[in-house]
Amino acid sequence: MSALPLHIRLDDLSDRRIAQFLEEHLQDMRATSPPESVHALDRSELRDPSVHFWSAWLPAESGALDGTLVGTAAIKRLDADHAELKSMRTSAAFRGQGIAKQVLLHVLKQARALGLRRLSLETGTQPFFAPAHKLYLAHGFEPCGPFGSYTLDPHSRFLTMAL
Repeated sequence: MSALPLHIRLDDLSDRRIAQFLEEHLQDMRATSPPESVHALDRSELRDPSVHFWSAWLPAESGALDGTLVGTAAIKRLDADHAELKSMRTSAAFRGQGIAKQVLLHVLKQARALGLRRLSLETGTQPFFAPAHKLYLAHGFEPCGPFGSYTLDPHSRFLTMAL
């Protein structure tokens, strides 16, 4: 399977399609995890200066004005050397086509370019998150304990990797 041709850009979150995409992300998180275990950031939190946010787009087809939003990811700086991966999402219609891998590899490259030495993440433990676990483990993330302000939670899985 060849990779879909993505345009991944640093984004200011002003496009209305991103607002809808992120609302769907929050709805999925609320549907799969108890309220106290939902740690997804909303659009205003993703605009914080400590956050870098990327959107992934399929190119426009001939005659179309713009492309199709198919993925997002962000990193939130925790300190000078450490950041957290946030808002990693692929559009439901495009899952299983390698988009998450392309976005993750892009974010890892950007994190290194920003001088980060460690990237960590929190994700759910429910079956819904199994594809994400597989992706992260395949690309060098390893299990770890809670980091930042997280505490032990049976509904959270923590992963980290040295960059």
